[in-house]
Amino acid sequence: MEHTDRINFEKRVRASYRELTEILIDKQITITTMESATSGQVASLITDTEGSSAILKGAFITYSNEAKILQGVPAEVIEAFGVYSGETARAMAAACRKAYGADLAIGVTGTMGNVDPANADSVPGQVYFALDVKGEVTDYYRELPPQPSRYEYKLLVAGEIADVLLPIVKAME
Repeated sequence: MEHTDRINFEKRVRASYRELTEILIDKQITITTMESATSGQVASLITDTEGSSAILKGAFITYSNEAKILQGVPAEVIEAFGVYSGETARAMAAACRKAYGADLAIGVTGTMGNVDPANADSVPGQVYFALDVKGEVTDYYRELPPQPSRYEYKLLVAGEIADVLLPIVKAME
C-alpha cells in the first residue's frame, strides 16, 4: 500500500470509529474491549470521539496469557485451543463484558508480523476477534497481508472489527 493509500485508509478507519461511537452514544449502548494483538488500539479509536466516556465502560490490554487469565479468560480455554483461537477471542469478549457490565464487548487476539516466542501456536498475520452482544458471542478470523509496521497491523485489525461491528450496532435497539 502506498503512502497516500495508507493515509486514506487511516482516515477511513477513524471515520468508521467516529460514526460507531456517535451511534453508541445516541443509542446509549455501552462497550468494552479486551485487546491483545491490537494492544488498546480499538479502545483508543473509540475514545477519539468527544463524549465516548458515556459509553466506554473500560478496557483491558491483556498482552500475556497470564493477563488474560487474571481478567477472567479460563486457563482451560487457552490450554485446549491455544491463545490464538476463536475460542480464546470469545472468552476474552465474554470476560470483559461481564467484568464491566457492558452491552457490547470486543475480544481480539492474534499474531501480527512475527512469531510469538511465548506461544508456539502463533502464525504471523492470523487474527481472531469476537463480539459479545448482550451475551450472544460470535467470533471472526482474518488473515492479514504483511504490513510495514506494528501500528499498521493494529489499524488494519481495528478496521476489520469496525467493518463487522458498525452494521451490528446500527441494527441494535
